[in-house]
Amino acid sequence: MPSADQIRSDIAALVPRLRRFARALTGQVADADDVVQTAVERALMRLDQFEPGTRLEAWLYSIVRNAWIDEARSRQRRAKVFAPAELGEQVGDDAAATAHARLEAGEVWAAMRRLPEEQREAVALVCVEGFAYREAADALGVPIGTLTSRLARGREALQRMLGETT
Repeated sequence: MPSADQIRSDIAALVPRLRRFARALTGQVADADDVVQTAVERALMRLDQFEPGTRLEAWLYSIVRNAWIDEARSRQRRAKVFAPAELGEQVGDDAAATAHARLEAGEVWAAMRRLPEEQREAVALVCVEGFAYREAADALGVPIGTLTSRLARGREALQRMLGETT
């Protein structure tokens, strides 16, 4: 069983990937940074809930997703917005910035933002983050068939939006 210090270190190493996923969910750099900060705080406060032998990143991705769902619901109730983007744009390392630049590449990123949230989550985890289908399904809390369905519809919609042929 890894020590709490090792888990904390592993969480820190995953922050750039968590940011990419959060950006796919939120569509905004500042919102993504805020959601990741919330998720990391929750994870660190609840380290005892992490089950040894399971994938730390899947646990963290589900916390990020739940943090975004909580924030979106909260916004609907309070019509609240996060801080301006300038306050959170420089978080992460150079590799994350490079991946961010690719992810934000014009038409692809615009098309991703137009996907329904469920499809966007599936595409972000499998296609961007490289999760196996089972891992992505676990992170999203859905059956694997549901994930595959969302992923197929999301990929098809992206191809249509980008004018590619199947």
